[in-house]
Amino acid sequence: MSAQFLSDNAAAVHPKVWEALRAADEAQPPYDNDALSQRLDAEFSALFGREASVLWVATGTAANCLALATLCPPHGGVVCHREAHIEVDEAGAPGFYLHGAKLMLAEGQGAKLTPDAVRAVIDPIRDDVHQVQPHAFSITQATEYGLAYRLEELAALGALAKERGLGFHVDGARFANAVAFVGCSPAEAAGPCDALSFGCIKNGAMSAEAIVFFDPERAALARYRRKRAGHLQSKGRFLAAQILAMLEGDLWLDNARAANAAAAEIAGACGERLMYPVEANELFVRLSAAERETLRTRGFGFYDWGADAARFVTAWNTPPEDASALADAISGL
Repeated sequence: MSAQFLSDNAAAVHPKVWEALRAADEAQPPYDNDALSQRLDAEFSALFGREASVLWVATGTAANCLALATLCPPHGGVVCHREAHIEVDEAGAPGFYLHGAKLMLAEGQGAKLTPDAVRAVIDPIRDDVHQVQPHAFSITQATEYGLAYRLEELAALGALAKERGLGFHVDGARFANAVAFVGCSPAEAAGPCDALSFGCIKNGAMSAEAIVFFDPERAALARYRRKRAGHLQSKGRFLAAQILAMLEGDLWLDNARAANAAAAEIAGACGERLMYPVEANELFVRLSAAERETLRTRGFGFYDWGADAARFVTAWNTPPEDASALADAISGL
């Protein structure tokens, strides 16, 4: 057998997204002047229950960095977790897009930021021209270890942002999985943030992510930055079509629930092997090199995570029989 748990980036494009792409294949005004792109603001405003201005881009890296560039000037700093995606997995793109702004690294269990962790970074900074001043912080919902922020945690971070005058960004590459796990509204899962990278590609889209701004002025600035960065696609209707297809009928949430359910079934077989609670669609499991080789011999694909662990990621289209087979295989080790 062959059952892949490498990444939700490797999952198939959802059929409804393909249908939306075919339907969009007709003459429309270029860039973001087409009818589909023009619908995004209203659709996301309804989804979040407050005014939203939305830009499409082709990658999560661009979504995160263009959002942060509106929150932090080149001479400033953005606080994030030491293991945040923007620090570990974006090849210096934040520094490039933010023209040299600094990422200020904080600690926290499971890659979560807390107000105390942010304060530990920013409180020692002198308020003078010789030191980089913090202008924003960024969290990942769900985190790089698959943990979902709860409403009270987001509220506390929002209070800190207001108290210190900091911008609040959410990297939502797996935002849908966090919403599905917590069982709250999208607005609650985003907290009082200023900008959200609303992930679609990991959740069934092909090549489109949404940057959701809750401040029209920041969105207007980001439009210029998007063009300058080479992300204003001439046939933007195809990106808008994917995003709208994900929103229609809450497909984005149904897909996340399916991925979460597959992960939860596997988690039930892992017991004390789990490094972190499974609150989204990622599992971090303690496995020896021999145990990992046994699983690979049986046809399971996954990434090693250090010397004694592995990461498994489920997707919207993970076959239930594959999840069951992996659960049985881990139980039998």
